[in-house]
Amino acid sequence: LLVSKDLGKHLLEVEDLLQKHGLLEADISAQTERVQALNAAALKFSELEGYQPCDPQIICNRVNHVQTCLEELGELAGKRRKELEDSRQLWAFFQEMEEAEAWIREKEQILAAKTCGRDLSSVLTLTNKHKSMLGELGSRRALLHQTMKRGEQILAKKRFSPSGIQEKMREVRLRWKKLEEVTGLHQQRLQEALNFFQFSTETDDLVAWLQDTYRIVSSDDFGHDDYSTQALLRKHRAVVEEVEKHRAAVLALRKQLALLAPEHRQGVDVQIRVVEVEQLYGEVAEVAVLRQQWLQDALAVYRMFSEVHACEVWVDEKEQWLERMEVPEELDEVEVVQHRFESLDQEMNSVMGRILDVNQVVQQLVDGGHPSSEEVRSCQDHLNSRWNRVVELVERKKSQLSSVLKIQNYLLEC
Repeated sequence: LLVSKDLGKHLLEVEDLLQKHGLLEADISAQTERVQALNAAALKFSELEGYQPCDPQIICNRVNHVQTCLEELGELAGKRRKELEDSRQLWAFFQEMEEAEAWIREKEQILAAKTCGRDLSSVLTLTNKHKSMLGELGSRRALLHQTMKRGEQILAKKRFSPSGIQEKMREVRLRWKKLEEVTGLHQQRLQEALNFFQFSTETDDLVAWLQDTYRIVSSDDFGHDDYSTQALLRKHRAVVEEVEKHRAAVLALRKQLALLAPEHRQGVDVQIRVVEVEQLYGEVAEVAVLRQQWLQDALAVYRMFSEVHACEVWVDEKEQWLERMEVPEELDEVEVVQHRFESLDQEMNSVMGRILDVNQVVQQLVDGGHPSSEEVRSCQDHLNSRWNRVVELVERKKSQLSSVLKIQNYLLEC
């Protein structure tokens, strides 16, 4: 049993042989105690004095022979255990290598069946799964490294033929290398798909924002008075700032497109999409500038109307005063009226400056092709006409005062 060359043909068989060998070792251990007891009893006969039933040398020789046989049996048992344990290590190595190959085949099939997703959500899901697989790959790599190390240790003992071990290690290393290459390529494709769908999503978001902004900047609401127009202008300036902030994102589309994988960036649809975004941004920016100008023109019109109203209120007041005023004949009263006209001259100079400003604004609006040019021009003409009438009234009243003063002065001299 101990000199048998049967070391098993697979791991389970070796485990069975080791179990049987353990029983044999237990039997040898039990017999060792019995032999040692018998040898001790036999040696007592070699130490007798007087009558000796057997030659003491024969007894010693027989005891030594049995002891030697027992020791040889123990050495054979130890050698047999060592061989069986080495065999178990060998077949454990082959089983671990087969398990590694089966795991590699499973992952190869999974990677071969995987797609890169159809949208951003599916790509993110696949990316998370791939990260989990990379974690498994790392754990399996560590186990495979330990198995390979045990294979090197088996080869170093030179107890078994190295050809099968080396061939198995070479096959597994090649398959593992191929798996890592396939995993790396799939990860690269996932990253390329992720970049593409992120680019597409950002582009779609940008288009949606530009379309909403276009509806805002193309509004025909310019307010109905000075206050409402100022509020619209403040809001529009905030929109213009946002449009300017998005300029960098639009300009970066070309660079982002160039960074995509060839299969993505060379697509006609994606190139057309970029051109559409650029054109839409240009339209938004252009319309925003026009709306700002229109709002400023509307504000100028409402302020002009407000200024015209203020001037006309003053004109109405003075016109009524002048029409009701009668030139006095008494010198004292004439001097009082004359002082009033001096104050009126100062007011008229101030109002005249405001009217000139109104005329300048009107001219700018008309020259700029403002849609309310006719209404603005009509308002201007009406104000100027009212102003000219007041000026005529003032001049007439001043002339009357001048005549009265001459008469009064002449009477005084007389």
